[in-house]
Amino acid sequence: MNLGYACINMTLSDGIPKTKRVMTNRSMIRRTFDKMGTNYASELALLNCIDLFNILKWNKENNFSFYRLSSEIFPWSSEYKIHNLKDYDHIEMTLDAIGKFANAEGMRLTCHPGPFNKLCSHKENVVLNTIKDLETHANIFDIIGLPKTPFSKINIHVGATYGNKQKAADAFCRNFERLSDSVKARLTVENDDKASLYSTKDLYELIYKRIGIPIVHDFHHHLFCDGGLNQEEALGLAVSTWGDVKPVVHYSQSKSIEYNNPKIKPQAHSDFYWEPVNTYGHNVDVMCEAKAKEKAVIGLREMIFNKMEAK
Repeated sequence: MNLGYACINMTLSDGIPKTKRVMTNRSMIRRTFDKMGTNYASELALLNCIDLFNILKWNKENNFSFYRLSSEIFPWSSEYKIHNLKDYDHIEMTLDAIGKFANAEGMRLTCHPGPFNKLCSHKENVVLNTIKDLETHANIFDIIGLPKTPFSKINIHVGATYGNKQKAADAFCRNFERLSDSVKARLTVENDDKASLYSTKDLYELIYKRIGIPIVHDFHHHLFCDGGLNQEEALGLAVSTWGDVKPVVHYSQSKSIEYNNPKIKPQAHSDFYWEPVNTYGHNVDVMCEAKAKEKAVIGLREMIFNKMEAK
């Protein structure tokens, strides 16, 4: 079982002036982009790529072999083609080096594009924007040289029901066929944290059975949308969709419980962990979504180790 974290490395950025932080999400507001254009976006993207390499080197030194890339490496990426950026040659060289490093070290790299991605939408412009964003993520993965399998997953939610879960799921599956093979081969779908949306069981019945893409089971989300299954049953169902590829699950706990504050939304992710993840004997990679990032995972590691030592 590998424990991973998402996007931000707090150790390399906490207490450091912003201009010197190691980060991969340098961006700008729309007004700045309109003024500075793609040349500035290119400069920021190159810095983000360089720091992505720095984070992966830190990950190696600290025994992290699972990491989620930020979706903000290329600012305003919907407005241009990556290969047209003025720094593309340097960017391509850096991403290629990252890929060689990750593959040599056995690192698993994934991503989780934002909630505005809705393949199920009945609005064509929303679907086209979703396809464009997913293709951009796949293009980045291709430049890095990551496997065209769910090992390098591009994970999304179905996104909405629009009052008819079956119809929305049908639209998701139909629009899935419009994606390139590079996206199709990597795409996964995740269960939701609202009872009105999609449980792991829903995803199995409405999505997996039709187009065969793997399900990422989120332990915390399941508490709010269980589909009539307990945690072990839902996890087993999700794991069964991955074939020969090691499954990925998401693990977080409630910030409301962590701070004993009922005013905090129960779905909000905690900063740290107080209970180890129970994978019910399944061999999975765990993406940890606590807000304290790698610091929370280090604590979770110690918790798991101490529990094993106590047996």
